Amino acid sequence: MSDLTTAHPAANGTPTRSRISEAVIRIAGNSQDGIQAIGGFLARLAGRSEQEVMTFMTIPSTISGGPSIFQVRIGSGEVLSAGDEADLLIAFYQHSYEDHIGSLKKGGIVLYDSSHVTPKEEWEKLYHHLPVAISALTIESIGGTAKDKGKNIYTLGLVAKMFDLNVVKLTKLISERFTGKDVSIVNTALAAFNAGYSHSLGNVLETFEFIESQQKTGHQVVMNGNEALAYGLIAAGVRFGAGYPITPWSDIMELLRRELPKYGGSFIQCEDEIASVSMAIGAGYAGRVAVTGSSGPGISLKTEAIGWAVMAEVPLVVVNVQRGGPSTGMPTNVEQSDLNIAVFGGHGDSPRVVLSPANVEDAFYTAIEAVNIARNYNVPVFILTDQSIATRIEAFEEPDFEAVCQNIGPDFKDVATHKPYDLSTPNGVVPRVPPGTRILTGKYPIATGLEHDEMGHPTGSPKLHMQMTAKRRKKLQCLGESLPVPEVYGAAEGNILLVGWGSTMGPIREAVDKATAAGDSVSSIHIRHIHPLPPGLENIFAKFNHIFVVEMNDEGLYGYGQLANLLRARYCDPKIRGLTKVDGLNWKVREIIDRARSTVSVGILKR
Repeated sequence: MSDLTTAHPAANGTPTRSRISEAVIRIAGNSQDGIQAIGGFLARLAGRSEQEVMTFMTIPSTISGGPSIFQVRIGSGEVLSAGDEADLLIAFYQHSYEDHIGSLKKGGIVLYDSSHVTPKEEWEKLYHHLPVAISALTIESIGGTAKDKGKNIYTLGLVAKMFDLNVVKLTKLISERFTGKDVSIVNTALAAFNAGYSHSLGNVLETFEFIESQQKTGHQVVMNGNEALAYGLIAAGVRFGAGYPITPWSDIMELLRRELPKYGGSFIQCEDEIASVSMAIGAGYAGRVAVTGSSGPGISLKTEAIGWAVMAEVPLVVVNVQRGGPSTGMPTNVEQSDLNIAVFGGHGDSPRVVLSPANVEDAFYTAIEAVNIARNYNVPVFILTDQSIATRIEAFEEPDFEAVCQNIGPDFKDVATHKPYDLSTPNGVVPRVPPGTRILTGKYPIATGLEHDEMGHPTGSPKLHMQMTAKRRKKLQCLGESLPVPEVYGAAEGNILLVGWGSTMGPIREAVDKATAAGDSVSSIHIRHIHPLPPGLENIFAKFNHIFVVEMNDEGLYGYGQLANLLRARYCDPKIRGLTKVDGLNWKVREIIDRARSTVSVGILKR
């Protein structure tokens, strides 16, 4: 947006109107101010206007609250990240102003609450300052008894005026947001919005208007990653789940608890993590594919029971919404440090599948893929999402529900005979027969966490243990051979290949675009299938001089991140190195480019 801004008002003194293709807006205040609501309204309006949108937020982990931000990037073209720098900073307090002015582009606009913020002279020379007594004007517009609790909606009105946003759609969104509340609450919110929209922008030099979206399809949905994943599970046919509350998984649990009964299912909040995973495994044994989930600390508690599901070969979907660790760690900050526990977290040889969605849309489809893998291979499947995807709002094309929705209820058709752990199958996979199915031979199997023979009966046979261990391994090897090879983003060969997983995809691809435009030789791939890995990666790696795995976890004892370690162990390629960080924040595009450049010698970045 800053490239299109003007330095002076029009000749008649009214603000100049500029047409823009995108804008990055950062709202900074305290968690009690409802700044996430402002960002959410802007993001959902963008989606309903067929624009691309991506958000980023930080919230305090303490119950008493504290400083918080919400950043939204709206574009008429493709939006890959939430943006490195803001075009507009909205600052509610002095600390909001001082802590976040550095995130603003030079020449950008800072809209601040003059009731609480005193601007600094040196920054007034670098940024265009727009004072509005937001708190005082909010009280004036909706009455003193409300104090300034409506200032977020008042501010939304100011932003709507500045960017010529669709008022009809915004007021509808506000009304929908307070559906079920007393009508006076809706009227108060609308009064605050209209007051903000009617307020004179004073000395603003410029207002803005988004150009028409290039991506209009008429069928776009807007949601965050937790919502997308939960609805993906429902579309996949999941009708039972069990869990225990923990940030940031709880939103998935609450949505499933609310929505599953509409489809004849149920979600149970259990007394603890062990009970929840055990209950989900029980449903899987009974013929369903059930879901449980948590964040890092809860996953630790579930690991013993997940080992039982591996041994008994019971389908199970485990959602892990990663956050900063270890222990309670940083529960409201992003991190990708649970890859090791997802892949290796269990005693003995307990192979499981690990998938990781790349964005909000992919969370929907990854949920469906996880369910299908679990039921086809009778294995636990981890979905490794993270706090960034969980809370990020994106717009994407509405799924073809007729194509993706499925019924996966148990089939109780009679069978002649059944050996659930048959060793004669070439790929180790045996179709499940749910309990209650009539077996004509009269020989019924059992399930146990003990090593067993082909009928499930416990055994201490060394030969059978080796055969069953190989059988459980073989299933994942068979799955790995069937996975698609990741596509290279950018040139198929060159100097640097950036490798990402999870929520790093957008910033990495934008880094590739910017580096390529600057004449650098940089490409990327994104790995969704973490365990087993897809085939053909070694052929891609061979075409690049440097391979940097970009992830949000610690470099560890040997200088690599968790996925980088997994790739180095698999391919024994010394070119594979890690670009890691653990500051609890998403990767910025310039961080990736700068780190890649600093890791290789100056002068060899270009090929």
